[in-house]
Amino acid sequence: MNAALDVAAAVCLLAGALLSLAAGVALVRFPDLLSRMHAATKPQVLGLLLVLLGCGLRLRDTVDITTLLLVAVFQLGTAPVAAHMVGRAGYRARQVRHDLLLLDELADQPGPAAERGREAAVRSAQWPQ
Repeated sequence: MNAALDVAAAVCLLAGALLSLAAGVALVRFPDLLSRMHAATKPQVLGLLLVLLGCGLRLRDTVDITTLLLVAVFQLGTAPVAAHMVGRAGYRARQVRHDLLLLDELADQPGPAAERGREAAVRSAQWPQ
């Protein structure tokens, strides 16, 4: 039984490490803010959860598992909020490539976002490829 749990822990640790590595590589390689934000949240959080699961399977102590659960809950609570705030700040700072967006729900809102309709087309034509 212990050997099976150790193998499962090793698989979780390895898969989590690979997902976190993929997230780090994607942060460097992806072309725009929204793609990088996606890479910073989705695979990184799943990678961390797999690492935490692997650690929990390996440690098997109540205090350690409770601490790992708290880390997982805080990560799941803060990563989506942080990604949302980074995305909104990047949109307002005009750091988003509008030519890559399938749907721009903020373009129809009044205020600074409404001014971007014509500017976005000009800027996307001038964006370095």
